[in-house]
Amino acid sequence: MPRKSTHSTSTDHSCLCLQSLRRCGGSARLCSINFSLNVIQMLVNQRKVKIKNTGTGFFIELEESG
Repeated sequence: MPRKSTHSTSTDHSCLCLQSLRRCGGSARLCSINFSLNVIQMLVNQRKVKIKNTGTGFFIELEESG
């Protein structure tokens, strides 16, 4: 039986995704980032990022902390 990890990989990847967006200036084309839809959906659900349709494509943006 395979061992279960004590660390959540989706949490680890969500942190990497947030760091990547910060390095890109807070926004990036959705098709250009290499993170799974599960990670992106988790960040949207936590209201850390939002998806925006600009008419020329979809962008993922950091939510402004307020």
